[in-house]
Amino acid sequence: MHLFLTAAATLTLIAGSAPAHTKTEEFGSAKDARALVSRGVASMKKVGAQKTYEEINAKAPGWVDRDLYLTVYDLEGKCLAQGANPKMVGKDLIDLRDADGKPFIKERIDLAREKSSFWQDYKWTDPVSRKVMAKTTYCERHESTVLCVGLYKR
Repeated sequence: MHLFLTAAATLTLIAGSAPAHTKTEEFGSAKDARALVSRGVASMKKVGAQKTYEEINAKAPGWVDRDLYLTVYDLEGKCLAQGANPKMVGKDLIDLRDADGKPFIKERIDLAREKSSFWQDYKWTDPVSRKVMAKTTYCERHESTVLCVGLYKR
């Protein structure tokens, strides 16, 4: 009985002292961002753009992964879907600037017109820490849209 209690106490201490998530588990990676964008493109091909946008905007399972979410723009800078803030949907964001004044949506659209996929760097306020942080976003052009998933450089 004593051995059982000692083993149980040891397991409790080990489990209690281990972090719930490691840093790599708590935040999405570049690989995760690319996978989420690919999932968005595949969904648009399979069920259509409108259905995919509705699911993204509703934050349906599979469209938000920890701190990662999908955003879709048309090639004029209008937001078509936004997995974190559906209030952005329908807005023309072409003139939106980052913390340094960089017109990053315009840059993103220009890049999407030139390349089928790319990474883009800019600065944005992290909603958790409320600090301006460097952010990188992976994007792929699909037909007349660009699908993007960003992650903060931690």
